[in-house]
Order: sequence, then structure tokens, then C-alpha cells
Amino acid sequence: MEKPHQCPISELYQSLDSHETGLSDEEAERRLKIVGTNELHVRQQTPGYIKFLLQFKNFFAILLMVGGSLAFFADYLDPEQGNFYIGCALYGVVLLNAIFTFIQAYQSEKIMQSFQKMLPTMVNIEREGEVKQIAASQVVPGDIMLLYEGDKVSADGRLVRVNQLQVDMSSLTGESTPETLQLEADSENPYQSRNMVFSGTLVQSGNAKVLVCETGMATQIGKIVELTKQTSNVETPIGKELNYFIKIISSIAIVLGISFFAVSVAIGKGEISSLIFAIGIIVANVPEGLLPTVTLALTMASKRMARKNALIKNLESVETLGSTTVICTDKTGTLTQNKISVNSLITNQREYDVGLSLTADDVELQIARRVMTLCNNAHLDTELKYSGDSTEVALLAYAEKLTSIKGILQTKRLAEKPFTSEDKYMVTVNESPEGDHFHAYLKGAPEVVMAMCDQIHLNGQKVAFTEAYRKQVVAQYMSLAERGERGLALAYRNLDNDGIPDAHYIFVAVVGMIDPPRVEVPEAILKCRQAGIRVFMLTGDFGPTAKAIGKQIGLFSDKGKVLNGDELSALDDAGLSSLLNENELIFARITPAQKLQIVQALQKKDQIVTVTGDGVNDAPALKNADMGVAMGLMGTDVAKEASNMVLMDDNFATIVTAIEEGRTIFDNIKKFIAYILTSNIPQILPFIAYVLLDIPLPLTVVLILAIDLGTDIIPALGLGSEKPETDVMNKPPRARHERLLTRNLLFMSYGIVGMIQAAAGFFSYFYILLDGGWQWGEALAVSDPLYRQAITAFFASIIICQIADVLICRTRRQSILTVGIFANRLVLLGIASELILLALIAYVPLMNTFFGTAPLELWQLSLSIPFAITIIIADEIRRVFVRRENSFVLKWLTW
Repeated sequence: MEKPHQCPISELYQSLDSHETGLSDEEAERRLKIVGTNELHVRQQTPGYIKFLLQFKNFFAILLMVGGSLAFFADYLDPEQGNFYIGCALYGVVLLNAIFTFIQAYQSEKIMQSFQKMLPTMVNIEREGEVKQIAASQVVPGDIMLLYEGDKVSADGRLVRVNQLQVDMSSLTGESTPETLQLEADSENPYQSRNMVFSGTLVQSGNAKVLVCETGMATQIGKIVELTKQTSNVETPIGKELNYFIKIISSIAIVLGISFFAVSVAIGKGEISSLIFAIGIIVANVPEGLLPTVTLALTMASKRMARKNALIKNLESVETLGSTTVICTDKTGTLTQNKISVNSLITNQREYDVGLSLTADDVELQIARRVMTLCNNAHLDTELKYSGDSTEVALLAYAEKLTSIKGILQTKRLAEKPFTSEDKYMVTVNESPEGDHFHAYLKGAPEVVMAMCDQIHLNGQKVAFTEAYRKQVVAQYMSLAERGERGLALAYRNLDNDGIPDAHYIFVAVVGMIDPPRVEVPEAILKCRQAGIRVFMLTGDFGPTAKAIGKQIGLFSDKGKVLNGDELSALDDAGLSSLLNENELIFARITPAQKLQIVQALQKKDQIVTVTGDGVNDAPALKNADMGVAMGLMGTDVAKEASNMVLMDDNFATIVTAIEEGRTIFDNIKKFIAYILTSNIPQILPFIAYVLLDIPLPLTVVLILAIDLGTDIIPALGLGSEKPETDVMNKPPRARHERLLTRNLLFMSYGIVGMIQAAAGFFSYFYILLDGGWQWGEALAVSDPLYRQAITAFFASIIICQIADVLICRTRRQSILTVGIFANRLVLLGIASELILLALIAYVPLMNTFFGTAPLELWQLSLSIPFAITIIIADEIRRVFVRRENSFVLKWLTW
């Protein structure tokens, strides 16, 4: 379209085949089929085969492929020794692992996309003269789009009506300063002209009516995306932790493999057998099932959190949740029900109870009703319900309750000064009832409105607003605040023109509005305190009102402190830092800049800060917080874009639930890492014993793979879905830099439980060999039935001890008797799968041939049971000392 910003608006309507009242629904649907949905294809789509090939680049996969290649090389040098099958098995493991991880990652990606669709950007449009709210994806060229503060602009368009519109253009220009727009073109370039709005930008203040010119990929931002499509992958914290884990374990595998290869050659074992031995060491160290298990566990966690109304936009944010130390929450809609209603009206020195039957004869009441109606941007939607800001909706509803406001709503508005959190007042200029002059209507914070007034309306007359009258008004709205009501003052003045005055108003009334606390919030606040999390209220509301709500929900006591924005401004950095050591704080009448200042001051004290918000003014704090939490129901698009998590129910209690889930996820990942690592020791030691003790190899590579891929994954997955321990919210937040793989975890897995498992394996192995007549130093063929029985017993011992291991890994501090042995069905399924695989490998002839095993008698299977019982009892004793906070146990045996 040629220069849509410069042609007369009538011609633009004509060229778009549209008109001032908008399109019909039928026409819009027809155009949608032609031009497509109003969506951007932001990322370059990586082909599926590339995503699949990327699964082979992790260090574990590379190690196994190197091991497979060495096995093929060994088979080349000395054929028909079974090395070819070992190589095939290793490459098969890598392939299966890649397929499984790819499928899980693909499903996770689809799930996250479906979660995003739960939060469609909605836009107000006018069709055939009716205001409707539709998904932004359904907007078409020719639509009339209505923009309000906090909206995300969903298409490119020309302004046809504007009222002090300021738009954040940083997504296009990189300039963070909002730009004030106007009706007249001021540039030859349409993309620089201030009478155009563009998709992806954000409305900071004001409102406007826009004729949509372009949608989807035809928009300016769409063209930029088309030219610069690229995918940038940022490594997540959980990814960094896993890479750290992989490097440590792989380093252990490589060092052990090379060292014992050298030892094996040095003692005369021969290069081929030493090479196979090195391969076995590497394979035994690599937990092949770890990566798909982590992927699947995180996917399950994201689903659980979505079911609890917490949409995590990035999975890595789960980690941050678990370590939150301070929550900075706003009040309205988060701690309260966001069901604001007018509860009191003070005018003409009298307080009205809204429950009483009121008449409209009182002059001051008439004027107050007119201010409430006209200094207001709420409107009737197509369902004849008021929609807009909840405070303004409450004012309209109350005005309508007095008498019908239908006639007043028709009054022409000539100008508007929107409410901002910085100045805390709003002004509209409308025609007077007589139509021969103008009225300015003012509403805002009582202290702000009073400062702009020099008269007060009493008994139908305008009188000087003396100090005595001011003190009386202050006492009245303070009494409202102490009841938990939010005070809003109303005023007006006569005008000879349509300019917006900032003084000489006539004070009319104070409206008391109430927003009751959410019933579930007090319990959530208590949980936070027990979890070592401090909760601060940051609100633009009046201090006494915030304090009253704080006391009702248990957030605040007489020991707490309330600080107003002016008092905060007077503090230096040291004073603010000292103040933030308090446990109970309410910051009232603060600005967005001060909210950000508080967040950054907390972060300088090494606190992990979660911030809630719903408005444009909250975006800086949300974006800079460790964890930004936006409201899904009442939140603006600006707030949602700046956040890491969106609450689908706008409920503070959901944050606490999400924190509990975040702590649980981190704990559960540690649990299945501990479980998977434990079996490494009984897999490594047989190869070391084979070299150093000159005995038949107690465990083969294929049996190791059967453990890592066949018996470990489902139990580990069960640990990933474990419910939180009862004390998970009774502990302080974990340290910011706490690692998944710690010294204590390695010591417990390798040094204690792993050693007991290895002892069980060797005991069963040697008992069967010696009972069968084997003599020390005697060589045994791999086909010898006695040897096959012995290695089957070693394999069975690991499986039986791993069953005990998965049970003790279910809790880190709590007794397994208290969580219920049969409570986790996925763990039970994992145990069943282990026993089934053991039975197949030990007793099915075809499996005997492939794995080189032989059937065991019942007494042979039971040889390792005492060791499994020892693992359970010893760890139960350990947990007793952990709960008693024994210093030695806490230092060495708490993982």
C-alpha cells in the first residue's frame, strides 16, 4: 500500500474497503482465509533430521561411539571374539538414546507451544459499530483496532483517533524512551511517521483508534523477521549443571579407562583384552539413560505446574523458583480477589453506606456521580457487561446503582490526561450538561486531588477549602484506609476551553473501595515464612489501606514497617540495604522506578527475588527480577512479555505452590542422579578385579548396558515424579550455586551404597564359583555353565540392590515409612520392570544365548538380599541423624 500515513483517511478507508464502524464478521472471516492469520513465524525452523543429529553431540554419546569404534577395531585385529557384537550394542545404545531423547524433546517443545496458546494476545476491535474482544491472530486488514494502556499492538495501522498515546517502540527502533503519537504525518517514511502504530510495540499510556493496514508477516516487524530469521540457543542453568555433571563423570571414565588399560598391558594381559577392558570401564561409568530421563522428568514437571495454573515460559525458571528467598508482591488481584466494589461514599461531610437506599437529590452526590461516570475509561461490551480497569468498572457500577447513567455516557469527551502511577490522577474534559461550556473531571489519590483543589462543595455551594475542612477530609479517608478500604477522591471545575488544568479544582467526595483478601492467601503466607521466604508488599495504594490488608492476611504485624514512596526516596543506598533486613515490610505509594530500585537492592544483598505484577508499570521490575511472575487474567501483555512465569488464576497462593514444585523438581533430579550413579561402582569393579586379581570377568559389557538402559530408566523416572517431602517447605531456600552433583552425593553413591552393591555382587559371584568347584586362578570359558551362572548372579545382585537403592532415594531426609512404600506407582512399575527383565535374562533360553547367562536357583538369587536389606536399614539410620541435625552426618552424608 503506497504511503498509508499520508493519504486522506477517507481514501485509506476506501482502499482497504473498510469504514468508520469497522468490518462485518463475515467480511473479516473472508479476509482471514485470504491473507492468513495475524501471526509471526519468528524462528528459523530447524529441520527434524538436524535436531536428531544434534542428539549425538553430547559427551556421553561420543564416549560410547568411541568405545564402539574400539570394539570394532579389536574385532578387526582378533575376529570372532564377540567384540563386533559389543560394538554393535554400543552404537545401538547411542542410537536408541538419541531417538528417545529426540522424541521427548520434540514432545516438550510441542507442550510448551500449547502452553503459550493458553495465553493468546487479545485485542479490542470495532466491527459494525460494536466493540468486541478477539484473539490477535484473527485481526485482518481493514479492522478498527482500539488500543488502551498496557496493550500490545497486534498489527500495523494508521491512527484515526488518539488521546495522549505513548508507545514503546523499542522492539523496532531499539530506543527505550516511549514515543508520543499524533494524527498528522510528520515524515516521508511511513515507519518514522508518528501517525502510524506497528505490530510488536507496546502502549505505555493513553488510548487510540487505529485502522489496520497490514497483518502477520506483511507487517514491518514481519519483514524484519523474514530477513533476519535465526535461532539463538542460550544454555539454560539446568543444561549447564548437566554439562558439568557429564564432564565430571566422563573425566572419571576416561581417566579410569586409560589408567587401567595401561596397567592391564603392563601386567601382560595383551593389547586386545586390555582394550576391551578399557571399553568396559568407560561403558560402566557412563549413565546412558540419564539424558532422556532428565528430559522426560522436566516435561512431566512442566505439565504438573500447568495443571496448578503456573505457566513456566522457560523450563530453566523452575530452578530459580526453588531458590527464591524474597517475594515482592503487589496487592490488588494477587493478595486480594480483584473484585473491587464501592463500599463507602463521603460527600457533604457525610458518609453514605452503599447498602442504604440513596437518592440523587443531593447536589454533591449528583456531581460525584457525574465525575465517576465521565472520568472513566470502562465501557459496556457486546454482552452488556462493563469491561476495563477493575476500579473504573466498580465506579460505573456504583453510579448506575444510584440512577441510570445512560444519558451521562453520551456526553462528548474533548480531552483526557490518563492516570499514571507516577502522578496518581486522571482528568477528562467533557461538555457541560448545558452544552455551553466545559467541565474538567478529576479523580485520583486523595492527597494528590486535595493538593489540586482550593474549594470544596458543601450544601450545594462552593466554599474555600480551608485547613479545617482539609483535616476533616483527611480524617475521613484515613478511617476508610484503616478498614482496608482504598480511598479515591473526586473533584471538578468549570472551563472556558478544552485545555486540561492542573489546579483550582473543587473537591467533591471521597469514594471508599474494598477488595477483599483471597481466602487462601493467609495459609500461603504462612508456608512462605516456614520455608524461610520473606514476603514484601509493594503497592501504589495508600499505606494504612495496605497495612490493613497485610494484617488480615498475616503478612504484617505490629513489628512490621510501612514505608511510603517519599520516605523511600529520602533513603540512601546504605539506609535501604539496612531496611531490607526486616522480615515484614510494606512499601506504599511507590513508583515503578522505586519498585525496580527495591528489587535491585535485594539482589545486591545476594537475595533471589521473585516479583509479581500485572501492569505496564510493573514491567521493569518483572524483567530485572530473578523470577518475574505476571498475572494471566488481569495482566497486560507488557507484563506477560517481561515475566518468566504467568499465573493463570492471578493467585498469590499459586506462586507458593510453584515454589514447592520448583524445590521438588531440583530435589528429584538429584535423587535419580544418585540412583543412576550408584550402580556404576558394581559395574566398574568387576573389570578392575579382572585385571588386578586375574579372575574371570564377573560382568560383561552387554549386561552393563542391560542395567543402564533396561533396568535403571523407569525407576529413575519414578524418582523424577516423586511427590515433595513433607519438610520441603520447612527448609530455607537452597543456595544459588548449589550443584546437582556434589561431593556428598558422589561419596554416598560411589563410596557407600555402590560399595555395598559391589560387595553383594562379588559375594554371589564367588559363592557360586567356589560352590561349583572352581579353583582360584583357574580359567573359565565364556560358554562354561558355571561361569554363566556366576555372572548372572552378579547381575541379579545389582538388580536386587538397585531395588533397595530406588526405595532409599525416594527421600533425602524423611523416613520412607512415612511417605508410603507403595505411594509412587511409577517407582513400583520400575521395580516390576527390573524383576521382569532379570527373569527374562536369567530364564529365557534365547536371552541366555544373547547375554551369555544361565538360570539360577532360588537360593542363588537370595544371596544378595541381606546386602539390599543392609542398604535400606543403614540409610534409614542415616536419615534419623540427618533429621536430628547431627553435625558429622550433615557434613558428610547429606546429599
